[in-house]
This record gives sequence, C-alpha cells and structure tokens, in this order.
Amino acid sequence: MNAPVQISAGSAARDILRRLHEVMASRANAQEKLNRVVKIIAKSLSSEVCSIYLLREGVLELFATEGLAQSAVHVTRLAIGEGLVGQIAANKEPLNLAEAAEHPDFAYKPETGEDMFHSFAGVPVIRQESAVGVVAVQHVEPRIYEDIEIEALQTVAMVLSELISSAGLIDASTMTSIRAHTGALRLEGLRLVKGVGQGRAVFHQPRVVIEHTVADDVEVEKQRIAEAFLSMREQIDAMMGKAEFAAPGDHDDILETYKMFAYDEGWIRRITEAIDSGLTAEAGIERVAQKTRARLRKAKDPFFAERLHDLDDLSNRLLRIVSGQVGTAAEMGIGRDTILLARNLGPAELLEYDRRFLKGVVLEEGSLTAHVIIIARAMGIPVLGQVKDIRAQIAEGDPLLLDVHRGVVFVRPPDAVIEQFDEQVALRTKRQAEYDRLRDKPAITLDGTDVTLLMNAGLRADLPSLDESGADGIGLFRTEFQFLVSATLPRRERQTSLYKNVIEVAGDRPVIFRTVDIGGDKAVPYVDSAAREENPAMGYRALRLALGRKGLLKVQARALLEASEGKTLRIMFPMVSEPWEFAEAKALVLEQLAAQMARGGAMPKELKFGAMLEVPALAEMLDLFLPQVDFLSVGTNDLVQFLFAADRSNPLLAERYDWLSPAVLRFLKRVIDAADDAGKPISVCGEMGGRPIAAMALLALGFRRLSITPAGIGPVKAMIRTLELAPLSKAMEGWLRSGANVRDKLEDWADKHTVRLR
Repeated sequence: MNAPVQISAGSAARDILRRLHEVMASRANAQEKLNRVVKIIAKSLSSEVCSIYLLREGVLELFATEGLAQSAVHVTRLAIGEGLVGQIAANKEPLNLAEAAEHPDFAYKPETGEDMFHSFAGVPVIRQESAVGVVAVQHVEPRIYEDIEIEALQTVAMVLSELISSAGLIDASTMTSIRAHTGALRLEGLRLVKGVGQGRAVFHQPRVVIEHTVADDVEVEKQRIAEAFLSMREQIDAMMGKAEFAAPGDHDDILETYKMFAYDEGWIRRITEAIDSGLTAEAGIERVAQKTRARLRKAKDPFFAERLHDLDDLSNRLLRIVSGQVGTAAEMGIGRDTILLARNLGPAELLEYDRRFLKGVVLEEGSLTAHVIIIARAMGIPVLGQVKDIRAQIAEGDPLLLDVHRGVVFVRPPDAVIEQFDEQVALRTKRQAEYDRLRDKPAITLDGTDVTLLMNAGLRADLPSLDESGADGIGLFRTEFQFLVSATLPRRERQTSLYKNVIEVAGDRPVIFRTVDIGGDKAVPYVDSAAREENPAMGYRALRLALGRKGLLKVQARALLEASEGKTLRIMFPMVSEPWEFAEAKALVLEQLAAQMARGGAMPKELKFGAMLEVPALAEMLDLFLPQVDFLSVGTNDLVQFLFAADRSNPLLAERYDWLSPAVLRFLKRVIDAADDAGKPISVCGEMGGRPIAAMALLALGFRRLSITPAGIGPVKAMIRTLELAPLSKAMEGWLRSGANVRDKLEDWADKHTVRLR
C-alpha cells in the first residue's frame, strides 16, 4: 500500500513537467502518449489509479487509465454531469473527496473495477473555455489530496489540453460551444445600466489559446514575463493618464486599485514560481489565473469577488502581451455599431473600446456594484447582466436589440420585432420629452397639494441627474459605494472631496447623507465584520457595524462636517432598530463636531439628524423616538421584506413581496400618522416611491416627500399633476378597513379619473 505523497512545490512539479515534455516530444502515437501520461501521474502522486477521460461525440470517454480495468478503455462513457467525472466537466471545477461513494453524484461503473478505491480527485481539461476532458486519480485509502497535488493535476491538464488538440483527439465541434442558431431569441437578464442599443454582436474574447505549456528554457521564459509586465504597466499608466480621467470621479478608486494589482510583487512572484517549475510564460500566467478563478467562483463577498475579477482581467491582458496575440475586439477595432458580449469585463477592458460604436454590453455575469458597471454608468453605456449561455445562443455578427429598461436583448430579431422596438424607443423618447417639459413645473395635485420629489444617488456620475430630472434635492445619498470600490478604508480627504462635490452641485437644494451601510452582503476586507452570516440582510451591517467599529464612523463624520462648511448638514443613520442606537451614533457625531470646533476647523451652519425606518421594531417605539430626530425616512426595500419575512431577491417569493399589500399600507399609515402628530418631516426613499401606482398609494396615505431614482421623477410628477388627492385619500381609508385588493382599486381609480400612470 502506497503512503500519501508529500510533494514539494518545486521539484515534483518540475519532474512531472520534464517527463511529460519527453512524452510529448516522442514519436509515439496519441494513444501511447496518453497511456504513458497516466503512468507518470499515478507514480508521481503515489496513486493507485490515474485516468484520462476525453469528450467525444458529446460524452466523456475513458481514453487511458493506470489502475482501472484496461478493458474499460473506450468502453466506459459518461454524459456531462453524470457521475463525479461528469460533474467536474459540467462545473469546470476540481473535485477532491476522501470517500467518493458518499458523494450524491457518484456513479458506479462496474466494468472499471473501481470497487476498492475510496479517495478520488479530478480536474477538468480546458480548451478555449470549454471542458474537453477530465484527469482523475484514485487511492485505496480514504484521504483528501493535498492542494499541491491538485495543482500538479491542473498543470497536467494544461499540458494534456495541448497534447490532445495537436493530436486531433477533440472533434472540431467540441472546440466551440457555439451552436448554429437561425431563429429569433429573446433573452432576459439583470438591469445593470439602463438604456437601449442596437448593433451587431461582437464577442470580447479575452482568452488566449495556449499552444505551448512546457518550457525549453526557463530563463528565457522569465525574461519574457518581465518584459510583458513592463509593457502592461505602460499600457495602464497611459490609460489612467487619459484626459477623461483627469477630473475626480467614481473611477478614481477603481483605477487605483487596478493599478495596484498590476504592480503587485506577490502576483509576479507566483507567476515566476510557476515558470520555475518548468512552464512557459503563458502557461505560468494561466496556472496562477486558474487559482484566482477558483477563488472567484467560491467568493461570497462581492468586494473580494470584484478584486479577483480585476486580477483575472490583468491576467488576460498580460497573457495577450506575452503571446503577441490580439485577443480582444477592442484591439482589433470594432468600427461599426456594436453590442459587446462577454462573460465578464474588467473596467480597463471596457475603457479600451471606441465609444462612438459601442452601443451596449451583455454579460453572462455582472452585479450592480461591479467596477465595470460603475465605469459603464459614467460612460453612459447600457449593460444587461446575468444572461446565461451567451455563446450557446448568439453568434458573432448576429443583429441585436438591447433594451435594458425591460431587461431583455433580442437576438436575430424579425422585422416585426425591430419595428416594435423602434416604436417603443420612439414612444420612450416622446414620453421623456414630455417629462422634460415638466422638469421645471411643481409637483402639485389638481386640488393643490404640494409634493416634494427628491432623488436617490450614490456616485458622482449620478449628480448631473439632479438638474436633468428637476429633483428638489437629494433625499438619499448612499455613501457606501466609495467604500465598496476601494481596496482600503477611503481616506478622510477623499471622502471629504466627494461630499463637498455633492453639496456644491446641489447648491441650495437639500442633501441627506446616509452614513455608510456596509457589512452583511456588502462586506469589505478592511473591516473584519464577522464570520459568514446565514442571513446577511438581517445581520451585522449598517449602523450595527458602524457602532461596533466606531473609528470608521468617526472618520466619516469628520469628513461630512468638513465638507459642509457654511451649509446645512443632514445626516441619516441606516437600519436603526432601537432609539439607543440612534442616540449613540448622534453622540459620536456631536463629539466630532466639538473636536472640530476646538480645532477651529470647517463647520456646518446647521446640523440635522435623521433615521431610516427599515426595521419594523422601530415603529413600536415612535412615541419615544420621534422627539429625538429632526426627520424620518422610510426605507421600503428592506422594510417590506422584513415585514413579510420574504427575501426580495428571491424570484420564488416575488408575489409575496408586494408594496400594495394592505398589511404594508396599514403599517405605513400608522407611521405617517405618528410622524405628523409629532410634527416631524417624513419621506419614503425606497423603490416603492418611484412607481407611479405605488406613489399614488403613498400620497393617499399622507406622505408628501418621496426620494426616488432620477428616472422615476418624470413619471411620478406626471401622475401627481393629474391626480385629485382628497377623494382618493378618503377612498383609501375605506379600502384599508375592508382589506380590499388595493392594486386593483388604484388602477380602476386611475382609469376612471384619468390619472396618468404611464
């Protein structure tokens, strides 16, 4: 019985590569080479079994084995997703098990004679981003293979990718995941940057096919990688020096972090170590990138995932430089109206495209806080994310219609769809023109009730919308975006600069700054909030975290005080559950105010404190709480999900998350009545207020201040100016008493009284 192997990171890897190099250089046929490879790996890893499965005619076929029955070669076949081998190919991820048979996907193949083996580890063989095979090892004794052993297998898989491709062991149809589509498709996704675009499909294609993995001369490869790093850094420095990035903006922290990674000595060292083991420069970059991608797939923290995306982006850039291959559509030049397609993009990669022709982006991944989305928003490029299997459904050059307002992309649309799309774009343009004409008109109902319409913001790029939308001010400025895109705690000076810019743009219009809401599902690495939480939305986040990490809140308070010199500063604390939390946070800010006064520093003219009502428990304390605050704001997004115990991001619970449920409206009525009795201003700053029919309900309940997205101000103002409020408010009282279907009642009311809802 063989003992578990103890591999040193350098010598064993070099030995495996040397022997594989000899196999590849031999005159043996492909089958003989594979037979020798499995013997080498089994011996090197002290495993009783090493097997190679290759994709042929859509299934994984056992091509070579050391340790299993030779009669099973070219007989045992597994579908993608079938058994452990099939799962590795389907997920394109390694699998490492001490007891293979206990895994729910284990599939026993009696012809292989694998009954006696317990341990199992396998890695995918990747070619052009597709899994074209699997390398697996097995051991009699139950044990988990060491990380260095898995890395050795992954290196072998890279070499095998080269071998099986050059030997013609993979069908041409296997080398691409694009299937021939001729019919029209309608694909849905996540609305990341709203807008519309029309153009031909162009794949970003950042990956470079590595043709040679084993180095002939390690020193030559190290010199190549050193030169490639110099070239890459010059590119990034030139990009950051562009005129459009000279002014302060949301891109500052993003590009600084990107540059920091490009100069990271640890990254360079890991690639050099991979080359020292016998890999070419290209294979060394890819080897390190594989580990990055593996960590990326497991990352729960969106901040950490975004940093890994940056590293992946840089790896692709470095790989293209060192190989001398033009790998992106940006480098080749698009030259016509284009909708760009990619699994994901780094911020720098997007910036390389010609904005005259780039009409939109469709991503297989993507999130609202991703770096590339923040850059795209600043550039005014619509982006649709989380569109699955792009390559399987769209071919290069296909005509596309992108409508991120509706969350769809139309592929190869027929003439009727194009005409409808053009009509909808024209209608949207017409409506926007109508909203623009309302921009300077007051939001006042037919019976003379004034409504204040404020906008929500969180980025410098949002600020032009203040004038464009005709908003009365900023009712919610989310300060956390600056924290989410920074690799370290944002310096006080940088925070001050942002807040001062916001106040200057607002002029005499009010701005409410919400203190940082991080933690939970918005974790950052420089604040050790807590272990992974089962329910992050209700966890250690927002004000809870700020009170636990008071240094963070103190720095932000000082930055806000300095930025608002001579102005009224309005500070709002998020996720207040009990009055003592608000009192403690307020005292902390006042402490900073006293220190600022003692220093003779910049001071606001007036200081007002408010709270977000998102936690239902706070509503039970309003009689004690309202005397402490200057204003109150209802955050309907979290409030409604807490009221219903229904995750608003879960599509299975969409019907349970209803703003117009009588339960929600009765709760809000109780809150608005309490605020009115106490004489305290109250607003709604969640998505609810930005939908005309929901805003209509809020006005009927008694709310007179709404803070919504800039795009929602025009439609909501149009609704307000066609509404007679007094009779609606009276009707609402009856609907709430009876438990009626309020949504249907509101739609009927709007129809009968010609209230504009769209």
